[in-house]
This record gives sequence, structure tokens and C-alpha cells, in this order.
Amino acid sequence: MNRLFVVNKPIFRTSNGFMGYVKRKYGTKKVGFSGTLDPFATGCLIVATGQYTKLFQYLNKTPKSYKATLWLGANSPSLDIEKIDSIKEVEAFDENHIKEILSSLQGALTYYPPKFCAKKINGKRAYELARAGEEVVLKTITSNIYDIKLINYNHPFVHFESKVSEGTYIRSLGALIADKLGVDGTLSSLHRIHEGQFYYEGEKALDPFTHLALPTNTYTGDESFMELGKKLGVEYFKIQEDGVYLVETGQFFSIIEILDNEVKYRFNRIPKFEKN
Repeated sequence: MNRLFVVNKPIFRTSNGFMGYVKRKYGTKKVGFSGTLDPFATGCLIVATGQYTKLFQYLNKTPKSYKATLWLGANSPSLDIEKIDSIKEVEAFDENHIKEILSSLQGALTYYPPKFCAKKINGKRAYELARAGEEVVLKTITSNIYDIKLINYNHPFVHFESKVSEGTYIRSLGALIADKLGVDGTLSSLHRIHEGQFYYEGEKALDPFTHLALPTNTYTGDESFMELGKKLGVEYFKIQEDGVYLVETGQFFSIIEILDNEVKYRFNRIPKFEKN
């Protein structure tokens, strides 16, 4: 089975662990997902089965939108509710001051990722080192915060929504808000609303070829060459500039790369979408 769809990941389940549910429901062994959600996070998780698992890197998955709740006065080394080690009462803030701080975070933002994250340090995940009590030293990253706004302030909880570029850590965004307020803070909830064009719609099957961030190209040669995976000449393509392209034949799709007048297959014979 080849299927692309969005699941609504529940709270306190790892993204990888939730794939057991997908395998059982759809009777498949080959399944993958894109855009890991933390165990305490919920919401949109893109899933694919069969050959469609090869397409994740080409999907249009940005910008992403999240709803989050920041708990002021709570401290956690993981920046979420999984490892809270202290809770202090803090005085309420003026709502307009919070709005100003949120607004100041818009644009290109450089910051440190959470120590409890999946980035690798000398071959090991940062969260593995952090949980083992080892020192975690991460380099700064830059994300684009396209929009961030206050949804509700019910002290000590700040509910906000943000639209961000791929790879943004909302836990770090919450920590920056708390730092600017001069108090401890950690996320008590996090929900991903969408990734690019991907929303949760009851796990309905999606046509991946309408969700690819790739230009299309046309092959004018003998289609049997492509069907058999034979060497292709660049002169048989409508667009001959360097790049990665989606090419449709009568039976299937292929993803090819043109580089220095050479044509290489990225993926070949990807089945067309069938509603199921």
C-alpha cells in the first residue's frame, strides 16, 4: 500500500512509537513519518506507507503553525512538562507587555536549541546525553518567525500561536519569552496545527504529487527508457537547466536530477495516487 496522510498524534506518545498504531490500522510494515513531535506535543504528523516514504524530503512542509501554552514560574531542563523540577509564584504581567515581547521575536531569530533535542553530538542524540547527565553543547541556529501572537493570558499561563520555518524549536521560543519577562517558564502544552499544506483531516489519503516542492519537467523521448530505468539524454527534456524535477509518464512518476548536462534518477517508477 502506498499512502500519504496526516495523523493527530496524541499526548505522551513518541512519534516513532505511534507508528505501531499506523502499522496495525493499515496492515503495513513499511511506514515512516516526517517532522518529529515531542512526546508531550500533539497534532499534525505527516505519515507515509510503502514507496511514498521516499518522498518526505520533497514535500512542501513549510511554514508550520503551532499553538502553545507557556507556564510562567515553572522550570524544566527539557523546557516542557516532562521534567519540571521547580514551580514558583510570579507576579502577573501587563498583557500589552507580553504582546510587545511576542512581537519582538518576529523575523530571523538566532537562539540555542533545547538540550533535550534530537540533534546529534559526536554520533549521539543530544537528549540521550542530557538524560545521562552529560554536558550538552549545541551551536546556535537561526529560524524565521513569520508570525507570533497572543491568544490568551490567564496568569500564569500564556497561550500563543506562531507560524515558523522548518526546524524551529517552539520550546526554545517559550524559553525566550520567559527570559524576556525575567522569570522561569516552560511549555505545558504544544499542538502543531499544520505543516505547509498538511492539516489533520481524519487521516484521509492525500495525493503526494500535489504536495511536492518540486518543479515539473517533461520527457519527450521514448517512455520505455524511463520505465526500464535506462540512461536518459538531457536533450529529451523540455527544461534542461540544472535542478531536481518531477516527471510524469503514462504509468508513474519519477524524480530526476539534471546536473552538468547529465540526468540521474533520484527515484523511479513511483506509483500514481489512487484514492483508498
